[in-house]
Amino acid sequence: MMSLLQELWSTSLETTRDIFPIFAIIIGFQLLVLRQTIPHIGRVLVGVCYVLVGLTLFLVGLEEALFPIGDTMAKQLTDPAFLYGSVDKTAAGVLRWQDYKWVYFFAAAIGFATTIAEPALMAVAIKAEHVSGGAISVWGLRVAVAIGVAAGIALGTYRIVTGTPIHYYIIVGYIIVVIQTFFAPRMIIPLAYDSGGVTTSTVTVPLVAALGLGLAGTVPGRSVLIDGFGLIAFASLFPIISVMGYAQIGEWWVRRGMKSQQSDAGDGPGE
Repeated sequence: MMSLLQELWSTSLETTRDIFPIFAIIIGFQLLVLRQTIPHIGRVLVGVCYVLVGLTLFLVGLEEALFPIGDTMAKQLTDPAFLYGSVDKTAAGVLRWQDYKWVYFFAAAIGFATTIAEPALMAVAIKAEHVSGGAISVWGLRVAVAIGVAAGIALGTYRIVTGTPIHYYIIVGYIIVVIQTFFAPRMIIPLAYDSGGVTTSTVTVPLVAALGLGLAGTVPGRSVLIDGFGLIAFASLFPIISVMGYAQIGEWWVRRGMKSQQSDAGDGPGE
């Protein structure tokens, strides 16, 4: 209990230190540059306290629960006793990427779930729906980004298991992004690029990083430093592809509906 209280206290001090420059800049610009008083100063201070308390509890929860869970799950899913039963085939040098199918499934599931729960993505999706007048739905964008993260992290875990160089995947991925950029609706392109960044936030990063490090530490022949990192790059790249793909599919569906209506109108009673 005492260790938990000490961690809460130290995390609250670190959070205050991190938040203070942001608060100081906003207040400074308001008073010194704009030369205006701060409206509803009491509510602003209460909101700052909420942010400090919320971030403190959130960071402690990540450190005490989510991060260890990700590491533990990676180790358990790659345990030879789970993969092969009682026979340790890895001792004979046998390593097949198909044996780690549950790792890929878990990576995709955890990537989808953490992205759906990502506060940064919620904020971007709400703003996008408001600015677009409802053309971009909150859940449509969140699910599209989550699918991209799930696919990216699953592919990233496959890369760790096989030990293939990461730059091949990233180069091919960005070639696909560049090609999609020429054909995707212009309205969605900036949002798609931003969607790759909002996934690297407070919920997704700890679990994904723990998964990658735990996986690289348990797969024979893998380096934790070289192979353990890199999953975040996949989590940032593939949402760009999935969001532009989501927009392209939506545009194609609308065009198909319009053609169907025109065809029905042409086959009317007059003909």
